[in-house]
Amino acid sequence: MEDCIFCNIVKGSAPSYKVYEDEKFYGLLDIYPASKGHVLLITKKHYKWVHDVEDFEKYWGTALKVKKAIDKAFSPKWTQYLTHGIIAHAHIHIIPRYKEIDDFWKNVIPRQGILKFSEAEFNEIAKKISSAF
Repeated sequence: MEDCIFCNIVKGSAPSYKVYEDEKFYGLLDIYPASKGHVLLITKKHYKWVHDVEDFEKYWGTALKVKKAIDKAFSPKWTQYLTHGIIAHAHIHIIPRYKEIDDFWKNVIPRQGILKFSEAEFNEIAKKISSAF
């Protein structure tokens, strides 16, 4: 897509801080990082959603490969993976964390629990998902 910033980065018509590249995927530093070493792993081919990526397993395997490189470089305590963002191009946030609980995580926890379900509703949701296999 011409107006997609990630497609333009892959084409070389937009700048990035590349940390990884292979035939299908491209890793770059997030310019609005949640922590030091926060990497975005994008697909070279435009897919709107991560679950649309043809080689989904290889995509996540590559995310693990990038995570291990971040581990060697910075020795974080743990790593967070997020697949959300405002850009409609598949991307995995690989976010190294340096404390058990940091400021980013403290801001996420209070937002949890907005939806409330009864036990019957939870059971119905679980049944619907289980039946889909």
